[in-house]
Formats: sequence, structure tokens, C-alpha cells
Amino acid sequence: MQTGRGLDGITKFCKHFKTNKLSIMEKKITILTIVLLVSVGFVSCKQSVSQNDDFITVGVTTSYPEKELILQDFMDVEYIALETTDDFLTQGIVLDIGKEILLVRNQSDDGNIFVYERTGKGLRIINRKGQGGEEYANLSFSEVTLDEENNEIFINGYVRANNILVYDLYGNFKRSIPKREGTNYRSLRIFDREHLIGREKTTEIDEKSTESQPFVIISKKDGSLVKDIRISFEQGINAKVTQRDGMFSFNVYDNSLSIFPFHDSWLLAELSSDTIFRLLSDYSITPFMARTPSVQSMNPEIFLFPVILTDRYYFLETMKKEIEESPGGIFPRTNLTYDRQENTIYRYTICNDDYATKKTLNFRANNSNSEIAFWQKIEAHELIEANEKGELKGKLKELTEELDDDPNPVIMLVKNRK
Repeated sequence: MQTGRGLDGITKFCKHFKTNKLSIMEKKITILTIVLLVSVGFVSCKQSVSQNDDFITVGVTTSYPEKELILQDFMDVEYIALETTDDFLTQGIVLDIGKEILLVRNQSDDGNIFVYERTGKGLRIINRKGQGGEEYANLSFSEVTLDEENNEIFINGYVRANNILVYDLYGNFKRSIPKREGTNYRSLRIFDREHLIGREKTTEIDEKSTESQPFVIISKKDGSLVKDIRISFEQGINAKVTQRDGMFSFNVYDNSLSIFPFHDSWLLAELSSDTIFRLLSDYSITPFMARTPSVQSMNPEIFLFPVILTDRYYFLETMKKEIEESPGGIFPRTNLTYDRQENTIYRYTICNDDYATKKTLNFRANNSNSEIAFWQKIEAHELIEANEKGELKGKLKELTEELDDDPNPVIMLVKNRK
């Protein structure tokens, strides 16, 4: 429920602000928070917006200095060699990762879900592909969400799927969760023991719209809506770019970038807004990060997304809404990091210290929980070849020396350091 974009509440807050003695710094922070709330227009009856002492602003067109980082200096790295047997032959496309379980599939849509222990030991293969009410149509166009706490797997199909299918960890069907009529979900994640968080998607955004498609928190049991979170903005921005011939269109927006786990909270990013918000477990929100210039003033637009956030570094990515002519990419991107210790923003490169030669790493936002920041598949034959050339060291070298001639891929997990 919106309350006149929250202006009544802000007016009351301003009166309180004038009648209380606050320090200059406290007033500056408070004024900044008020300005953000008015500009974004996001206040609801049940949502409280609090101050954030770590709030930063990022210039998406600014030329920043470069910085080289060593991954192992600030993150923990775990390598998982997936067990290879006659049955367990997989291309190692990671679906989801828990504390004890790892789910992967093949590149081809054969319906197989390979269930591994985090040690890499194969446990079982689940396949419920089909056209029945208790079966999924495909995995290539689905999200698979692992709920270890309840020993369940949620499969959310994108295409012609009106329900979220729920199985146990052995592939036994448990229930079907209906989606709200006329909608679909993206980026479903585990919010808590009883709920999922995701992004509700109906149609393409209307450029006349002043409110985003909602972030939602729904029941794991029956899909009932618990919370509907909407971010207002000046004007909706369409994320699609069409090539000159009009035959192909590309979407700059990766839905996995819109909902981002951060410690015990979630970051919510909306293309048409200049502010990234932080959502806490009690449903309160606070402005977390802003960008300049306003996305509303740009043509073509440059968007800002969070990628990986650590205790020291906030890794970010800008993406320009135009088709890049060079091979290997569609949208021009810039990798940025905010160094909280130095209070400085850099363009960065990251090197994996388990390689004797400099091996740069391309951070991508594919994490689904606060433990695993990032995962990457490494083909075993590439590791064996690199080891033969003397390019590996440390635990990656030790693991590679134990690999068979034609094994499954190795999964590298980059973990937030505790």
C-alpha cells in the first residue's frame, strides 16, 4: 500500500528533525536519506526506511584508476572434483549449491539433475522430465533452487509453467505451488525457512510506468503472497536492444542481478531507479547505493549492478545499453570495485593465486546464498594441460594430479571469508 509516495511521513520526519538537536554529521546523513526517499518515491505503510552509514555513490561515467587484486587475499576458494563413473558423466552446469549438496545438469536438456555431496561424491541422479502435472518440461529454461533446511528442491519453469514444482532430494514429487495468475517469477531464492524471495514478471515494462514490477516474498508451502515490494521511479526504461535489421533483440537485464544476497539481507536493484536498496529480514528497507548521473537522463543508458560484496570490497558492474561490435560480447561492461578501507573506487582485475602465471578471473553474479559468492566450472582437461606446463600450484595443483584422464569438470567455489 502506497502512502502518497511517503510525503506525509517525510513531512512529519522533517518537523521532528527541526525540533531535535542533532550533530551536523547526523543532519547531513538525515538530509541525504530524505532526498533519496523523495527522489525514488518508495515508502509503504509496512516498510520502514532507516539510515545507512555505509551509503556510497558511484559515477557510472567516471574514469577510475586501475587496481590488481589477488583473489585469495580476501576470499576463500574451494575446488570440487566431480566424481566420474559410468552413470555420473556430466558437463557440470551448476544449478544450486548448499552447505552439503551440489546440484548440476548437462548442457543438453536431457532432464538429469546430478546430486553430489560438496566433496564431489555422486549421490544420485534425478530425472522428472515430462509433460505430466508432477514433471518439469525442461531444465534449460528453469530455475532450480535447493532448500537444504527442508530437504526440498524447487523447480521454477519460465515457459508455459503455471506452477513451481517441489521435490524431495530423492526426486519424489511433494507438491505444486501455483503462481499468481498472469505472472511468472525470476531469481527465486531462499528467504528463510518458510519463504522464498523473487521477482515477479508480467509483461515488458511500460515506458510510461512509474513503478517497477514487484519483488515478492511468497510462502514455500502454497505460494501465497507475504510481501509485495515495489520501487517507484520517474519513468520506466525498457531493457531490450534491437539490432539494425530489426530481426534480433537482446535484453541487457540479467534477472539474477536484480536480487542479491548480502550477509543477512538482500540487495534489490531496479533498472529504472538510481538507488539500490537493502532489504532486511523484517522487511524494512534502506538505501544502500546510488549512481550518478541519473539513468533517467542518459541515452543510451548505463546501468549499475552489484556483483560480489565482501567485507572490504564491493564489486560492481556497469552495462551500457547498446550492442557492442567487437566479438564475444553484446553490451559494453566495466568492472568496478569500491574499496571500503580506502574509500576509493577502482577498475579492477583479479588474479587466481593457485596459478603460477597470472590467471585473471571474471567475476559474474551467479551466487544464490551468502556463503557462496561465485562459482566457475573448469574443464578437467584444461587443468591437466596447465599442470603439465607447470602453470598450477597449491591445492589446485594437488587436486589436478589426482584427476583421471577423462573426468568430469572441476567446480571452483569462491566463498565469503568469515
